[in-house]
Amino acid sequence: MEHIDQTLSSKSNELIGKENKYGAHNYHPLPVVLERGEGVHVWDIDGKKYFDFLSAYSAVNQGHCHPKIVGAMVKQAQTLTLTSRAFYNDQLGPYEEFMTKYFNFDKVLPMNTGAEAVETALKICRKWAYEVKGIPENQAQIIVCENNFHGRTTTIISFSNDENARKSFGPFTEGFIKIPYDDIEALENVLKSTKNIAGFLVEPIQGEAGVYVPSEGYLAKAKALCEEHNALFIADEVQTGIARTGRLLATCGNCSCTKSCENKPEVKPDILILGKAISGGVYPVSAVLANDSIMNVIKPGQHGSTFGGNPVAAAVAIAALEVVRDENLAENAAYLGEVLRNGLNEIAARNPLITLVRGKGLLNAIVINSDEESDLAWDICMKFRDYGLLAKPTHGNKIRFAPPLVITESQIHECLAIIERALNDFK
Repeated sequence: MEHIDQTLSSKSNELIGKENKYGAHNYHPLPVVLERGEGVHVWDIDGKKYFDFLSAYSAVNQGHCHPKIVGAMVKQAQTLTLTSRAFYNDQLGPYEEFMTKYFNFDKVLPMNTGAEAVETALKICRKWAYEVKGIPENQAQIIVCENNFHGRTTTIISFSNDENARKSFGPFTEGFIKIPYDDIEALENVLKSTKNIAGFLVEPIQGEAGVYVPSEGYLAKAKALCEEHNALFIADEVQTGIARTGRLLATCGNCSCTKSCENKPEVKPDILILGKAISGGVYPVSAVLANDSIMNVIKPGQHGSTFGGNPVAAAVAIAALEVVRDENLAENAAYLGEVLRNGLNEIAARNPLITLVRGKGLLNAIVINSDEESDLAWDICMKFRDYGLLAKPTHGNKIRFAPPLVITESQIHECLAIIERALNDFK
């Protein structure tokens, strides 16, 4: 065992030690060992209860172990789990119909993980560029944003700014142009001056970068520029989607979701990438949606996955999305996000440790008054843990707050009290 945490039980230290000894060290978890979850709460192996303020990076929007979603998984797992796509199964067609109608697209391509879905979207975009737009083979360029996070596959890290994710993993994939995020002029300049642009890949809110919310109208203006220059607008909503930001999608504007979309429509992507909360956190499910004019470039044998579109995934995803709709989780996220941000701003007025509060819906962050190399944000998250709330820093001095969308207003106020108590310990 590499390290003993004196605040933890011997059993917790033993289990952490096993991960350190037998598992690859590709993560740096907060030292807490969880064994159970229900709704907004998780419990460690010693029975201590915590508020989950990360939601598995927004995969558990519907709350931990939602009975409807778990029930759908168990029922299907007892009947048929996997056929591969070598055969039809009785769950995939209904799931595809449900997804396309729910999000208002012609077709869906089912995958498993968020990074797989991003890779899928990039392939579709390039194939469309060659076969429909007429870009010469192997010359397509896709515009991306600085400080993006779309996953950690070789292609994706090729256009990442995160040197920790890139170092010693080259050579990298070509065909990407990076521009500043939330900079319409930069996007317009590249579209005007560069030949062979196939598409623009963007996060509606940059989550890993510290919940960076773009300027009002940025997404709509970006989509209009893409249309003007015949480039595909590709929205990575793996983290922002499924009601997290107070609408079904952060790009919402053409979906059959909630009343919260009606007043402020944004944009319908040409390609929509989804993952995480599609399954409510109980099973790996991701999806790429597009209309026929784009998706029909994919032919048999050109892309796929053994597990993509498996019967369990199909049953789970339908149940998970029904929960979002039936329990009004987008509306809850919109309302309680305001409550949370107002409370955080009130704390910031009393405590100079918080220099900025930002977010949308229940995807929020505070910026800590320290540089990105400081351990202060980590130490604060450790204190949150001690007081019964789990969160993690991102980009050094930012702490993301993203509780399950089933949280209540009284629970938000409980959590604000915990946050202020912990921050006061560092005054």
